[in-house]
Amino acid sequence: MLRSKSIYFLILIFLILTVACSDNENAKKQSNTSQKEAANKELAYNPPSMDDLDPDDPLTEYITYGQEVFNETNTILPDNVGNELSCMSCHADGGLSKASSMVGVTTQFPQYRPREGVVFTIEDRINGCMVRSMNGEKLDPESKEMRAMVSYLTYISEGIEVGEEIPWRMQNTMKEIPEPSVSSGEALYEEKNCLSCHATDGSGTGTNTGPALWGENSFNDGAGMSRMSKIAGYIQNNMPPGAAEPLTDQEAADIAAFILSHERPEWKGHDTDWPNGGRPTDIITKDRREKIREGTFDWSEIDNIIPAK
Repeated sequence: MLRSKSIYFLILIFLILTVACSDNENAKKQSNTSQKEAANKELAYNPPSMDDLDPDDPLTEYITYGQEVFNETNTILPDNVGNELSCMSCHADGGLSKASSMVGVTTQFPQYRPREGVVFTIEDRINGCMVRSMNGEKLDPESKEMRAMVSYLTYISEGIEVGEEIPWRMQNTMKEIPEPSVSSGEALYEEKNCLSCHATDGSGTGTNTGPALWGENSFNDGAGMSRMSKIAGYIQNNMPPGAAEPLTDQEAADIAAFILSHERPEWKGHDTDWPNGGRPTDIITKDRREKIREGTFDWSEIDNIIPAK
């Protein structure tokens, strides 16, 4: 009888400890969840204001100059920019627009870049844009302009931890793209009044001057915007400015295909891009542009295209 009571007592103690441990584990999970929720709340979109800069701080000169270079790249750096674009052509409001934000970008570097097959610093990333999106020449990493741009991007990234996941970073990519219609895209280009900023000929000399979308003054076909997933996502997320309703996936895809069907500067490094494999299938190069215009391009060559029914 005594032995039975002892066993019963041991079982009772075991159950109490099990419940206690379980409660402890649940409390820990709830605590972790609360911490994550708190972290997400802390990562509110609240970049610092340029008005808060200390005029007596020597860094302020570089930050403000960096903002100027960002906003007026082609004017300030005519020898390095081969078209009529600036950083702000894609990243509105000095990179502060949430839809195409640069806030937090410096916290993401160094990072491995599969397109180039090497680890990039933020300076490398800026120069990547200079030779692709700007169709121009790299900046000297030691130049005042490079130092200024890094200073500006670092300033607007204050408050974000290195390597922290930024929820607004990857918005401009369409994961699944409806098979596009170039003729519908052409009609939508007029219907949605794209030509008011970008002109009928895509030159960016419309009533409200905007960036060139094709032709010699636009990005080359090695830029990220020459990928269907990137440009369709960007268009849907940003255009038309101030629209009450966003474009549908189909509308964005159609306009993207229409834009990329036009000629633009050629990137001479396609053969050396993606040296370790993994080349995306949605890059629209010269031969594809010609086929798209002829109506002979097989859209199923692009992995994430959803065939028309």
